[in-house]
Amino acid sequence: MSQPVSPSANPIPQGDMRDRLIIGLDVPSVEEARAVVTRIGDAGSFYKIGYQLAYAGGFEFARELIGQGKKIFLDLKLHDIGNTVEEGVRSIARMGVTFLTVHAYPQTMRAAVAGKAGSSLKILAVTVLTSYDDNDLVEAGYAPVSAAELVARRAEQARDIGIDGIVCAATEAGRVRGIVGRNRLIVTPGIRPAGAEAGDQKRIVTPGDAIRNGATHLVVARPIVKAADPRAAAEAIVREMAEA
Repeated sequence: MSQPVSPSANPIPQGDMRDRLIIGLDVPSVEEARAVVTRIGDAGSFYKIGYQLAYAGGFEFARELIGQGKKIFLDLKLHDIGNTVEEGVRSIARMGVTFLTVHAYPQTMRAAVAGKAGSSLKILAVTVLTSYDDNDLVEAGYAPVSAAELVARRAEQARDIGIDGIVCAATEAGRVRGIVGRNRLIVTPGIRPAGAEAGDQKRIVTPGDAIRNGATHLVVARPIVKAADPRAAAEAIVREMAEA
């Protein structure tokens, strides 16, 4: 069993900080996504494709970006019967993407680990969505557990099953790091630079604080994609991450 570590302990070497900023292509078409990537240029090397773009031609666009040397995070949050998840993950692994999300239910996580066998794909378990707070969990029937408690429980299960990393709010990254140990990824959405609007996120943190809390990768969408100058926005976030 992994031993608790300091929340600041980070298993990923500094290297190129651009590889630790995942830019969320939360746009409705491949044309818009391609335009964003072009405007960002070499300031971005890692992109997230979620439901909105995936179902609008995003899978082929992912292959296009991989062909250009970019890294891809498919944020599909898979959750189904074990065989379906295993075979789906096996197909995704053949695409050459870097990260894939599944929901952190034990059966689903075990199937995903089996499906990625023999590939370089990293499976990330989504603990509690960053748009959820304790009241949302009560409404969903999880009472009396809090968001932090549920994140911790699912992180323990993911660790024991052999998942590569955890997706959680940056506010929980320190606690999760102590649970999963030094060698697993912690990917944190809900990142907002100082002064940015929270939008539909409820548990948000600045880029610098997320790194200090123990996150290895940050997912940032609107503050970059909707910026007047997406390249400059990405560069500013990378600088803040490096300073942290």
